[in-house]
Amino acid sequence: MPPQWIIEKKRDGAELGTEEIRAFIAGYTAGTIPDYQMSALAMAIYFNGMTPRETADLTVAMMESGKVIDPAQLPGAKVDKHSTGGIGDKISIPLAPLVASCGATVPMISGRGLGITGGTLDKLEAIPGYRTGLSESEFFQTLETCGCSMIGQTAEIAPADKKLYALRDVTATVPSIPLIVSSIMSKKMAEGIDALVLDVKCGSGAFMKSLEEARQLARALVDTGTAMGKKVIALITDMNQPLGRTVGNALEIKESLDILNGNGPEDSQGLTIELATRMLAVAEGLDLGGGVEAPALHLKNGAALATFRKMVACHGGDLAAKLPKAGNQIPLPAPKSGYLSKADAGAIGRAALLLGAGRAKTNDAIDPAVGLSNLRKIGEPIEEGEPLCIIHSNGHENETALFQTLKPAFEIASDPVEPPPLIMEEIK
Repeated sequence: MPPQWIIEKKRDGAELGTEEIRAFIAGYTAGTIPDYQMSALAMAIYFNGMTPRETADLTVAMMESGKVIDPAQLPGAKVDKHSTGGIGDKISIPLAPLVASCGATVPMISGRGLGITGGTLDKLEAIPGYRTGLSESEFFQTLETCGCSMIGQTAEIAPADKKLYALRDVTATVPSIPLIVSSIMSKKMAEGIDALVLDVKCGSGAFMKSLEEARQLARALVDTGTAMGKKVIALITDMNQPLGRTVGNALEIKESLDILNGNGPEDSQGLTIELATRMLAVAEGLDLGGGVEAPALHLKNGAALATFRKMVACHGGDLAAKLPKAGNQIPLPAPKSGYLSKADAGAIGRAALLLGAGRAKTNDAIDPAVGLSNLRKIGEPIEEGEPLCIIHSNGHENETALFQTLKPAFEIASDPVEPPPLIMEEIK
């Protein structure tokens, strides 16, 4: 069938067949279907959506556009986690070694930040020497050595997704649930995993602003993974305030080490343990070996930290070296006493971007040292003049724009405020 007929079919709201989807993606990957026709199909999908079966077929086609790791090549029960991205979301960094220290194998292909949301790869590269671009043999060797490895997407993994994502970014088709789902799941399913736990962020610092939007995305992700024969569950978690007390690459590595030492902030450490518990539960169903201890014990006894140190060494990183540190630490004083009622994750993320902690364009350089620390959490009491946060700056930002962005992010109430729940829903 000519590509334009497939475009017309979806434009008119009809359901595409499995072979039509596979042929279109194969042609696009090979270059026989040009960008302008892929753009037209993406826009038709944006307006008319896809059924769960179509979304699963699109995901499989994108996954099979490149190399798919054979699960038999990896040891044990294979389980991964994916977050849809947020502010201060460093959870993957302590989570992968924690779950690996409990006996599962965690082959994690991670991404970079774009805009206000931080990327796991950028954070890991704040560790001197850490390489995110391992060869396939190095990746497998690292998994054999310590049970987890955190790398970037290679040229061989889901090349259709690489092409289509760049196209969506410039054709205003990013916020489409079928296209989001196929992008996420094509990469994750290519890892050779048996099960996946999803952390779908919801709020001002997330892509999905409302609970209903987050619920729709989580449902679609779970349904697609299940249709592909995998065990998949999702948590919807709050992103109206930053996760943890740091935003910025080296600062978040430091907090990740605190979590691995059992001393992290209550929310980021708690979510790490919650996600680990669910990852181990699905892995246990895949015959992890039985008798898995509570993951919190592996933070307290040092097993998770030891696994992280092994993984970093396998990636060429040096945890003994000093992390990058900004030249200036500037407190942002509270204008009055009371209880913190707002810590707008979106505004705080934009402030971090102004400091240089993120990138507005894919080729922007990141300063790993800058960001914010000591962030106060909603519900905490605060006295006038106490810091709402500490700004870590190297002096390259527009100071006026920074404070115009950051000051309104915080609000203080006179009466006590109930902290919001971190986990909003679980979807299976």
